[in-house]
Amino acid sequence: MGIRSVLSKPLAKWVVERQREWMFRPAETQQRWFKRLVDGGRDTVFGRDHHLADVHTVEEFRQAVPVRDYEDLKPYIERILAGDSDVLWKGKPLYFAKTSGTTSGTKYIPITRDSIPNHIDSARDALLNYINETGNSAFLDKKLIFLSGSPELDKKAGINVGRLSGIANHHVPAYLRTNQLPSYETNIIEDWETKLERIIDETINQPMSLISGIPPWVQMYFDRIQERTGKLIKDVFPDFSVFVYGGVNFDPYRAKLYESIGKRVDSIETYPASEGFIAFQDTQTEEGLLMLLDSGIFFEFIAAEDYFTENPRRLTIDEVELNKNYAVIINNNAGLWGYSIGDTVKFVSRDPYRLLVTGRIKHFISAFGEHVIGEEVERALQYAMQRHPETEVVEFTVAPMVSPGEGLPYHEWLVEFSTPPNDLAAFARDVDNRLTELNVYYDDLITGAILQPLKLTTLPRGAFQRYMKSQGKLGGQNKVPRLANDRKIAEGLLATSLV
Repeated sequence: MGIRSVLSKPLAKWVVERQREWMFRPAETQQRWFKRLVDGGRDTVFGRDHHLADVHTVEEFRQAVPVRDYEDLKPYIERILAGDSDVLWKGKPLYFAKTSGTTSGTKYIPITRDSIPNHIDSARDALLNYINETGNSAFLDKKLIFLSGSPELDKKAGINVGRLSGIANHHVPAYLRTNQLPSYETNIIEDWETKLERIIDETINQPMSLISGIPPWVQMYFDRIQERTGKLIKDVFPDFSVFVYGGVNFDPYRAKLYESIGKRVDSIETYPASEGFIAFQDTQTEEGLLMLLDSGIFFEFIAAEDYFTENPRRLTIDEVELNKNYAVIINNNAGLWGYSIGDTVKFVSRDPYRLLVTGRIKHFISAFGEHVIGEEVERALQYAMQRHPETEVVEFTVAPMVSPGEGLPYHEWLVEFSTPPNDLAAFARDVDNRLTELNVYYDDLITGAILQPLKLTTLPRGAFQRYMKSQGKLGGQNKVPRLANDRKIAEGLLATSLV
């Protein structure tokens, strides 16, 4: 064993022991962060505007600070971009994480000297939890690949600006840099297809042991390697033992990915966002991701069904219930206050708090009042795939067809299969039947003859890649939304499929 794998084990034990100090004191831990954040924000522009000096309780905080999205925060961001200090948090941000917005164009999310450990230490601790539980640390002595966005940074108002994955790349510990791939020169290539070929050039003859990335882009990496070599991934990378992923539900990709690999490997799920690293998988034996309650964030939650009401109730961690969808609201030491990150989660454990990411609060179909959410469509698809085990899905999205040429309206599922089901009609019925079981409103619309059962449209291989390329979003951390209330994505996919 090498020096990295040997030294990682006592470090992993120490990290997990420290973690236990807050895992089982969630309310106390969050209250401590609430006080620290309010104290830290009092003398900022935001703090003065919202009278944080007069805030002493969570209830007073909620009266002073409304829930907001990026548009509400944007005037403060613009002051920072104009050169002002002490606007949302003391001093100036170290970075702006650049991300795409639906109405705001490019969004600039601040990352400060105080908040950067949340992003970097959490990614490290996800690996250390795995090492402590499994004893597998040998992967640290081989080559590690992180399929991510470019680490090249721009500057605005003297502040470094880039994608979160690119920013994180600058903070990879020195002891791992020597076995990290791809090279910086390759990683900064903007064109994904060119970059992918260069990544393969650099990795194909290396002892790869850990591969990290969003599942559909990792699958593309595996597909290209197989095209070149004609071999399974396990034969190209016999040392490959750990797959780290986040950003999307792994289940629809699992069968195809493991088929490409040719064996099962351990996986570690993470939940990083530009606004903060929220949770990671701390165990291979329990469901859900450990919520990081001692990492610079004071969390609030709003029940998903109440989110769009006039005054939704905001809950602390000790007030949430199991198996109920909540929108995540964060307050952190990057200067995000009452900030809705747009995700929904469901808690599957309270001892400690573990969650599943269930979708996006604004990504749902409710063209007819059904309010179908991401978790429901993913579970329905997974059910059908289990009933038709030959099926392998590359990617999918769902859109309403409000005014079809004939017949009742319906949900259109646009699916790219790598291996289609033997009986496509039966597969579609199984998806639809499961969805009616999961969503009572959808069931009412089907049984009441308001909607007809879903229609499944198969797309040719590469359809989602071509669509993402046409949008300038191929590769990196970009994802196709699972659901939409309009047909913009659906029509874009159908148009690029005809090219």
